[in-house]
Amino acid sequence: MNVLITGGASGLGAAVARRIADDGGRPLVIDRHPPKYDVENMQADLTDRPCTERAVHSLARQAGGLDAVVTAAGIDACGTLADIPAEDWERVIQVNLMGTAAVVRAALPYLVHAPNGRVVTCASTLGLKALSDATAYCASKFGVVGFTRALAAELAGQVGVTMLVPGGMDTAFFDGRDEQYKPGPDAQLNRPENVAAAVAFALAQPPGCEVRELVVCPAREPSWP
Repeated sequence: MNVLITGGASGLGAAVARRIADDGGRPLVIDRHPPKYDVENMQADLTDRPCTERAVHSLARQAGGLDAVVTAAGIDACGTLADIPAEDWERVIQVNLMGTAAVVRAALPYLVHAPNGRVVTCASTLGLKALSDATAYCASKFGVVGFTRALAAELAGQVGVTMLVPGGMDTAFFDGRDEQYKPGPDAQLNRPENVAAAVAFALAQPPGCEVRELVVCPAREPSWP
């Protein structure tokens, strides 16, 4: 199985790539940064659509096609709407929502010809529940929710579509934030490997069977339900 993974240099994306490889598949990574492990990859900034499209097509041709796409790349910009610079706010939308759509759009010609093509998008519990000081992230992830549900209806019977809704994960995602926006010392975060196992489960469904939406969170996840 050839699986294209965005954000595959670290965090959830890297965990998914490793799980795909462990299961005998072929991970193909797109990230702004080169992965620190051995994997086929292309560097691209998801805010640059032409560059992103070239990376998708290059990896797909290199692998002889795509069987699945997992859009794990994501960023955040914490703070009130009045305080976040407009460029930072808009970049969150560009990466999380527009980047997701760009990758899926570019991958579709390959997925529709795969025996059991799959798309797994990465939403968030904050794509279903809004919080203060998270307007950019919530807007982007609410957008991913709507995009994915519409895509599932659009591609029904052609490509399987799963919306992954992860809670807090123990990754570098929270690094660099102000202390007030970091998980507290007692926070119980999910290991990205646990979430990657759920992604692998969705990808492994037989033809005609789909996991449409999948919530994976720590047992004491504060933002869910």
